[in-house]
Amino acid sequence: MPDRMTSQRGLGAVAALFVLVVLSVLGSAIARLGWTQQISSVQDMDGARAQRAANSGAEWGLYQALRGSWTNCSGATQTLTGMRADLGMIVTVTCNHDTFVEGQTGSGATPVFTDRTIRVYRIDAVACNANTACPDASRVGSIGYIERRRQVQASDQ
Repeated sequence: MPDRMTSQRGLGAVAALFVLVVLSVLGSAIARLGWTQQISSVQDMDGARAQRAANSGAEWGLYQALRGSWTNCSGATQTLTGMRADLGMIVTVTCNHDTFVEGQTGSGATPVFTDRTIRVYRIDAVACNANTACPDASRVGSIGYIERRRQVQASDQ
């Protein structure tokens, strides 16, 4: 009988070691899942902040084009850094315009009915969480970089 007792020794230690390894793998998987969820949540919030900042930049650009100092906004660009403290975002606003004569044909003939000139403004607002300017090509695709763009068109008539 003493020989059977010695052959069964150590099975409990192997089972305990197996249980410890399984529990440590499970614990690390749970920790990794929690970390990933937190990163995703932060990126969602930063994305919403960037979208609000881009919307605000587009509205600011429209005001500047239609009522402010950008009445001739051909290629005008302004970087708004005041939102950095509030939202953690920098917004770059660019304005371009095209001029059309209402009633003019495609060949450039004189207008038939009216002689009214219309400007169509294109405002492009890019918001990101970079430190200098948007878009930040060196950080595109990296973890933690958020960028949102808003483009609008309006006419002065």
